[in-house]
Amino acid sequence: MFECEVKNWQGEQVGQKSFDLRVAKEESAAHVVHRALVRQMNNARQGNAHTKTRSEVRGGGRKPWRQKGTGRARAGSTRSPLLRGGGVIFGPRNARVFNLKMNRKERRLALRTAFASRIDDLIVVEEFASQLSRPKTKELMGAMSRWGATAEEKVLLILSEPSENVYLSARNVEKLKLIAANQLNVYDLLHADKIVVSAPALEKIQEVYNG
Repeated sequence: MFECEVKNWQGEQVGQKSFDLRVAKEESAAHVVHRALVRQMNNARQGNAHTKTRSEVRGGGRKPWRQKGTGRARAGSTRSPLLRGGGVIFGPRNARVFNLKMNRKERRLALRTAFASRIDDLIVVEEFASQLSRPKTKELMGAMSRWGATAEEKVLLILSEPSENVYLSARNVEKLKLIAANQLNVYDLLHADKIVVSAPALEKIQEVYNG
C-alpha cells in the first residue's frame, strides 16, 4: 500500500490518496523492469538498413577495360563489389527484426513495479481540466511549478482522459509529456524526473494494470 498527498490547482495539500499495486519481489524487480525496458526500446527499432547488390546499383553497362593485354585481372562490370561504387556483399537487406517477446502478465508486472519505484517523485493532483477554460500553456506551467515540478525537469503528466484544452496547453512544452493512464510504458516512467498524475488517473491505473 502506498500513500501520497493530493494537491489542488493552487498547489495546496487537500488530502491523502492511497493506492495498491502488486509489484515484483525485491530480488527480481530490477531484472523484470530491465527486460521490459530492453523489449520496448528494441521493438521501437525500424531495422531498415538496406544495401544494394551488384544487380541493383546504378551503372555497370560496359566492361571497364579489355579482357587481355592490360596486365590487370579480368573484369566484366564497373559495379563489381571489388570496385568503388559497386555492390555490397552480404550487407543488411531490410529484413532484420529486433522484436523481443514478453508475456502480458510479466509486462504488466514490470509496469507496476516501475511505477511504484517512482513513488518519491510522484505528485498526485486533483482533476484540473475545468481550470483551463481555454488552451493556455502559461497557466498549466504555473500549476506545475506550484505542484513542485520545475520547467527544467522532465515531467510525465498522466491523466485518465486528457481534455483538448490540457492537450493543447501541454503539447508545446519540450520537457513535458502527456499520456493517458491506460498507455503507460516503462521508458516514460523511468525517463521522467517527476511524474504528475491526477487522482482519477491513479484509480484507473489500479483498475487497468492490477488485473
